Amino acid sequence: MMMELKTGIEMQSETAARTGLSASPDLFGELAHDQHQLRSVPEVGAPVQPVEAHTGKTPMLCSGKARLYHGDCFHWLEACPANSIHAVVTDPPYGLVEYTEAEQRKLHGGGKGGVWRVPPSYDGHKRSPLPRFTTLRQADLDHMTQYFAHLGATLARVLVPGAHVFVASNPLVCHLAASALASSGLENRGIITRLVMTMRGGDRPKNAHEEFPDVTVMPRSMAEPWLLFRKPLEGRVQDNLRKWGTGGLRRISQQRPFGDVIKSHPTRPSEKRLAPHPSLKPQAFLRQLVCAALPLGKGVILDPFAGSGATLAAANHLGHASIGIEISARYFELASVAIPRLEAFKCPDTPNSA
Repeated sequence: MMMELKTGIEMQSETAARTGLSASPDLFGELAHDQHQLRSVPEVGAPVQPVEAHTGKTPMLCSGKARLYHGDCFHWLEACPANSIHAVVTDPPYGLVEYTEAEQRKLHGGGKGGVWRVPPSYDGHKRSPLPRFTTLRQADLDHMTQYFAHLGATLARVLVPGAHVFVASNPLVCHLAASALASSGLENRGIITRLVMTMRGGDRPKNAHEEFPDVTVMPRSMAEPWLLFRKPLEGRVQDNLRKWGTGGLRRISQQRPFGDVIKSHPTRPSEKRLAPHPSLKPQAFLRQLVCAALPLGKGVILDPFAGSGATLAAANHLGHASIGIEISARYFELASVAIPRLEAFKCPDTPNSA
């Protein structure tokens, strides 16, 4: 049974005993009863003002340089000072309904009905559930557009000038999310294409596959788009780099710039066992994004939809500070044990803290 979330010394001691992580009280200065202030975050260029934490019962876990909060990311970001985050790498809910309590009950109850589709086994391998974006109504799509416009505006305030935002997307709805984010004042910097066979699409007409054996309803998805945005610069790129440590993307090497196509693979079972989240992205891919997001290797990475904590684990592996917010108690609990496991996961030929 999932642990009941608590606050204060009880939460700190129970979590440390169970997971080996620490919920460090010395990271905060107490302002009033149940109100705390984050003492400091890593500085890049101009000083960064302290972040005021939630005023409600919001547990916080620390693992290495990662800080994980349980709560609504919009509420958390409202309390976050302007110009305090240096990059965002996140995989948000796209249908907005797929992570509601009702849909999660359907998913964890066997995947019957609802927006989640549990694909049949293929060559003896059990495949991960996928949200069915084709089930979204026009009202859902309109809500999605408003949601991402609000997300973009909220992020733009807390990001330092020149900060990049990497957002996982889907071919069917990426145009809506991109348009909404651009309307918030963020600059569209293109799309990072993750080459991966997702097993979405490629099917013959349902209940008529024998009648139309040579027809595919939708192309088999072999890539995943990640939207790339940037908060407008202060002056030239070099000026922004000197002041804020942002504005560009870290090169892979002196000879190789960061590219917009990354070869990847579905998250392997050995990694999923460490963090059984339906949308878990592989560390081999996330570490490349996190590395590129901080061009000088300094600053704070934010994942407002932390899920299993995979982005925070990638940042820890690279030695970067990170902050994650997760609204689901189920996934907050999962992330509390998954972050150190994913951080230690071995991925050949990927960036590391060394």
